Parts: sequence; structure tokens; C-alpha cells
Amino acid sequence: MPPRAPVPSCAPRAPPTPSLRAVCTFLLGALLSGLPPWSAGPEVAPGTRQKLDPETLRWPPDAPDPLLALKNALRYFPPDVQEVLAPEFAQELRLYGHIYMYRFCPDLEMRAYPVERYPCRTRAAAAIMLMIMNNLDPAVAQFPQELVTYGGNGQVFSNWAQFWLTMSYLAQMTEEQTLVMYSGHPLGLFPSSPEAPRLVITNGMVIPNYSSRTEYEKLFAMGVTMYGQMTAGSYCYIGPQGIVHGTVLTVLNAGRRYLGLQDLAGKVFVTSGLGGMSGAQAKAAVIVGCIGVIAEVDGAALMKRHRQGWLMEVTDSLDRCIERLREARKRKEVLSLGYHGNVVDLCLRRHVSAINRLAREHFFFWDYGNAFLLEAQRAGADVGKPGANRTEFRYPSYVQHIMGDIFSQGFGPFRWVCTSGDPQDLAVTDRLATSALEEIVAAGVTPAVKLQYVDNIRWIQEAAKHQLVVGSQARILYSDQKGRVAIAVAFNQAIARGELKAPVVLSRDHHDVSGTDSPFRETSNIYDGSAFCADMAVQNFVGDAFRGATWIALHNGGGVGWGEVINGGFGLVLDGTEDAEQKARRVLSWDVANGVSDRQHPPRLSPVQTADPPPSGKVCSPPAAAVSPPATARVALHGRQPALHPGCVLSSLCPWGLGSVPFPTLRLCASESTAAHARVCPDAVCGAGPHPRGTTYQGPKGEA
Repeated sequence: MPPRAPVPSCAPRAPPTPSLRAVCTFLLGALLSGLPPWSAGPEVAPGTRQKLDPETLRWPPDAPDPLLALKNALRYFPPDVQEVLAPEFAQELRLYGHIYMYRFCPDLEMRAYPVERYPCRTRAAAAIMLMIMNNLDPAVAQFPQELVTYGGNGQVFSNWAQFWLTMSYLAQMTEEQTLVMYSGHPLGLFPSSPEAPRLVITNGMVIPNYSSRTEYEKLFAMGVTMYGQMTAGSYCYIGPQGIVHGTVLTVLNAGRRYLGLQDLAGKVFVTSGLGGMSGAQAKAAVIVGCIGVIAEVDGAALMKRHRQGWLMEVTDSLDRCIERLREARKRKEVLSLGYHGNVVDLCLRRHVSAINRLAREHFFFWDYGNAFLLEAQRAGADVGKPGANRTEFRYPSYVQHIMGDIFSQGFGPFRWVCTSGDPQDLAVTDRLATSALEEIVAAGVTPAVKLQYVDNIRWIQEAAKHQLVVGSQARILYSDQKGRVAIAVAFNQAIARGELKAPVVLSRDHHDVSGTDSPFRETSNIYDGSAFCADMAVQNFVGDAFRGATWIALHNGGGVGWGEVINGGFGLVLDGTEDAEQKARRVLSWDVANGVSDRQHPPRLSPVQTADPPPSGKVCSPPAAAVSPPATARVALHGRQPALHPGCVLSSLCPWGLGSVPFPTLRLCASESTAAHARVCPDAVCGAGPHPRGTTYQGPKGEA
């Protein structure tokens, strides 16, 4: 199948290709002394919706004022060139519904250059530049001309002027300054301190009453907000590898849960999507040893994954697709097969009808994070479940059945980038990470936690052979608080002794233990009503900021859509110094403990054990080593029978927690002190012995 014709270059230039130094030290006014040739951009801007009829060029009545959108774009430029730029910006607005400023798309090959090549005044700024350029690398980004990294509309910046200005600011930045980003717009460099973040990003932050998709379309057209997805707008994307480990864990645990199998040879995993995130599904199928059949409507996306080695075979014949998967099942082959076509024709209701029929034939279906069930319900499809709450449907999401319990144990998609760009450095980090995790297991962990470590050690040991790198020399690894801290310390010490040639950037997906409040994905397995609250994600953003993160980001939208989620992320540069190690210990401890603590309070589908916190970290719930309640422990609570968590007072302190007790007689202990883990027991008898009602009881040794 021939690939789709490439998108025309957004701005072919007569002048020579600019150097990396020119990009980093660029001042917009200097370029305007000699405007690059005008480019209208691609005939159809991929990933965008036309807000205007290109034939009549009439502005729709519900769209924002086009003059305001033009003024917002022209404010980046001096008056003497605005007359030249205004007509072409107006044409972009008419054709694509947004002003991308194609004229200013750089000729420089966009990729993650070795960090020492960036002409900066701080190592942190150079690392951020590397991460930005990786997000715009054509091998990595979905629609680089539109500054879209993944997800169809997940942007790094809203327009190319913002790219140039941001790179210029970063080149000038000192350790006494912080760059502030408002939805792609670089507000400026402001005085701060070496302990403060070098960069603070917010994307899509709007007044809650105006967080609808209709409002987003208007605000985006005006150039005043943008959709950063998750790691697109936070400059932390590492290509399809960024989601592949989580997909491996999801498929692996789906086999364990639904089929009772550890070996998935000959089993078929049917799904759709081969884009920036969904492309991980093909690689994950191969890694777990099953047969993956992935439908993709975009031939270019399908062939891109095939060329990168993430997809073994392709076909555009449905008959051949079925024939090939039957052959593979018979031979128990490991196969990833891409089908160029739609997963279903017509509509969501037709799609759900097909799923319901397959489910009756003993297929196991789950929503893998794109709010499919939510949108199907809104479209009137038959996905309802009697007696369900607002986040439950006939079928589970992968978080409700699999990933939620992994998150509650503190494990999530930790990641790092070797800024040297040297594959040998990545190999060293793989080895160091493996050793760190093996030492933790050898020191002793609970059986549930050990299972996670075993899966993750196997992953990191085999990661190199699966050729996961696309773009920067990066690695994804699910790990908990203790593992992340140990790995960070090992990396930092290796940099200090010269074993690693350059700094390492630590980060994670926003889709993590603490980073995201999303009632139809990351927090869909929280059933106390707080799934619709965003305190966890916002507190995580703030806490990472003052504990030492190099940069932080907070986003509206990501994964399941605008207005449906609040999520945040961070970047932390390890440079081999003692200061970097201490920052890593503080940031990584909070970045996991926040979510683990929050996830211990609401009722869940199943009891979860959490990993022991490191000595330096305190969380609100007792460690699993101290508490191991039976899986049958229940408490009557307003007629429901939720499973008790190890963090519940009833299971850890009160003997009555082992049975069902009338709600009016025994209440859950609610008062807690973070420092000493103080609790107020509602009755006169507690596991620690009698004490008066309402008095404070200290947890084991006064610690959490």
C-alpha cells in the first residue's frame, strides 16, 4: 500500500537553512527585517476542522470575530510588517479555522539535538529546548506543520511565532528567572530564584462555566487558548514508546483477569488506531506474545508505524486480514497486523451494537481511554448498566478493571530522556534502573507489589531489543515511589562520576498515579463522588513546583477531551549535583505519594495494597507491610458494600473492621494528621486498646 503523499513543506526558503544557534538566539524583530517567503501551508491542514466554507469564505455566525483573531496574531509583530502578514493570516483563518503562521515554520531539521549544542546560559533551558524540538520532530509529531504532536490536536504551541519567541527566551534565561507560558503564549521571563522552576506552563485553563467544546473552538480560533493534550503541551512526549509499557501491562493483565492466562500465545487482541499514542498497541501485542489486529483509517499513519518497525504486516483487505489472523492463531504466531480501514462503518451506535454482539460470543471488551463509552452513551448507544453511577457503563474502562489498581499501588509511567542523544547512555540507564529495582525486591516487598516489580524488571531488561526509541533517547518504565527515587539517585550519581555523558531529564506521562483527575479514565475507579473533582491534579502541580521540579505544566483536557479532565506533568533535570539529587527525592516522593494517599480514601472495586513509602516520605495511609486485611472485609455504608483498603481505620485499627457493622454504630475515622498519622477513633474500643471516644490515636510508631 503506497503511503499518503507528504504534506508540502510549510515554508520553503531561499535563504540558507538556519543553524541551531540561530533558532535559539532568534529575536523575532531581527527575522522581520527580511521576511521569509510566504507559504499558504498545506491544501488541507491535517488534524484541523474548517471553520469556514472555502468556496464562499463566509464567517459562520457562531464563530468569533475574525478581526479579533487577526489582532491577536499580529500582536507578535511590529506595525511595519503587519500589512504584509494580515492577508495571509486571514487566509489561514478562513481555510483552517486557526492562524498557524506557516511562513515562520523553520527550515532547520527539527529533532532532539545533543544538549551541548544548544547555546544557553543554563543546562535546564538547554534540556527544555531539546524536549520542545523532540515534540516537533516529524518522526515523532503527528502534524508538525500545525505544531501538533499527537492526538489530532495536541499542540506544543499555538503558532510558529510562539515557538521562535520561546526558544529565544530560553536561550537568554538565567538561574534567577522563570519563563511563564499561557496556552502556548510566552508571557515573558520573570525574576525568581535557583530553587524555583525555570518554566511554568498552563494550557487551556478557562473559567469552568466556559469549558465546553464549543467554547474551545472559539477560543482556539482567536488564538487565546490551545489544547496541549498531556505531554504535547508540557514538552515531555517521547514518541509512541510513551504509552507502550502501559499498553503491555493492560493487555498482560487483561489476559490474567479475563482468560486466566499468563501466556497469550494464539490469543487475538482486536483494536483500532495507529497514531502517536494508539500506535503503541501494535508493539504491545508483539511484546506480550499475542496476535494484534489494529484497524487504522489513515494510510499515512499506518505506513509510518510499519516503516518504524512497530507494525509487522499491513493489508487493506478485510478478507485477507481475517485469513491471516486465523493462520496466526493456528500456528500461535506472534503478529501485529495493520488493517487499512475503519473499525466500524456508520456510527457509534452501530459500533456498540457490534460490540454487544461480540460480547455475547465471549469476547472481552474494554474502553482503552478515549472516552468511547461516554461518547457512545451521549450518542444514544446501548452501553447502559442498571444501577450504575455516572462513570460506569456496561463495559469497564481499562482503569476500572486493570490500571486503577496499579495506580493505587503507586506504579505509573515514569520516564527519562538521555540528553546526550547517545544510545550508549540509554543502555547504561536501562542497566542502572534494572539494578535499582532488583535491589528493592531483594530487600523485601509485599506479594502484590512484587508482581508489579517482576513485570517491570522484565520490561526494562527487554526494552532495548524491542527497538522502542523514536526521537530522543528515552525510556518508559512503570515504577512506584521507592523505585523512582532509587533510579533517579542512581542516574544522578552516574552523571557525577562521568558514566553518563550528559544530564538526564526525568518526567512521566500525565496519565499517572497523581497527575490526572479524569472521571472517565484515570479516576474512573473512584466511587465516592470525588472522581469529578480536580484537587489531586492541581495539588500535584503545585507540590512539584515548590519541591524542585525544573518545569511544571497544568492542562485542561487530554485523552478524553476538553472539559473532561485536568492533568499535569513535570520535568526534572539531573546534572550530577547534590542539589539535583535532593530535588529528585522531594519531587518524586510527592509526585507519587499524593495520588497513593488520595486513592486510599474512596471505596474501590477491590482492596489494594500499596508499596511501603521510603523513610523520607510520609503518606496518610498505613504501609501495606503493617496492614493486610482480608479481601472479604466489608463495612455497611449507606447500603453499599465497598471493599476496605489497607488505609481504612476499620481494617487496620478497629477489630470490628473485619465484619459488617451497622453504619449508625460505627463510622469511618476521618480526622488525620499528615505528620504523625493521627486518627480519631469513633468508638471506645480500638485495636490499640481502649481509649475515650473522640481522642487521638497515633499510628504505628507515630508514622504513616
